[in-house]
Amino acid sequence: MATFLKRAGLEAGLDHIRASPAKTGTLDMIVRRPEVGEREMLDEGVLDLDEGLVGDMWQRRGSRDKITGTPDVNRQITVMNSRCAALVAQDRERWQLAGDQLYVDFELSVANVPPGTRLRIGSAVIEATTELHLGCSKFQRRFGWDAVLFVNSRAGRELRLRGMSAKIVTGGVVRTGDTVHLLTDTTH
Repeated sequence: MATFLKRAGLEAGLDHIRASPAKTGTLDMIVRRPEVGEREMLDEGVLDLDEGLVGDMWQRRGSRDKITGTPDVNRQITVMNSRCAALVAQDRERWQLAGDQLYVDFELSVANVPPGTRLRIGSAVIEATTELHLGCSKFQRRFGWDAVLFVNSRAGRELRLRGMSAKIVTGGVVRTGDTVHLLTDTTH
């Protein structure tokens, strides 16, 4: 049985999260979700313009937010700060339960990576979108109510503690250990 941190314990980890690299970071984990409730940790993944993370259910699942149910390209990939994942999960084997595909040691704050900003990871390029990614009932069951309050707080939203929604701009291969580069122009 997992132990959930209380709000004070979570907030005590904020300085460590804020100290994440802002220009060049590291891809710490890749997680593919082949079916609802299933997770596969990968050493290498392919980011595809149409499919998202190849083998992930993003495209098949569609979107609850659209009338048509078609996949939302602005939520094609979700990226979570690995320091935050480590804090809320308390065990690296539990990071994958957050449901994100890429876990990075990189500052994902809105100030550092505003919508439209691009990141190069491996040979792929992703772009931050305006879509919010917030803690939900699944996140609450897996990490506790205090974790939801923490990631959905004002500071949590500004830092994107629950994660960042992104779309793929240039498909390519990503591997754990790859460098995450903040691109300062759109010429990637």
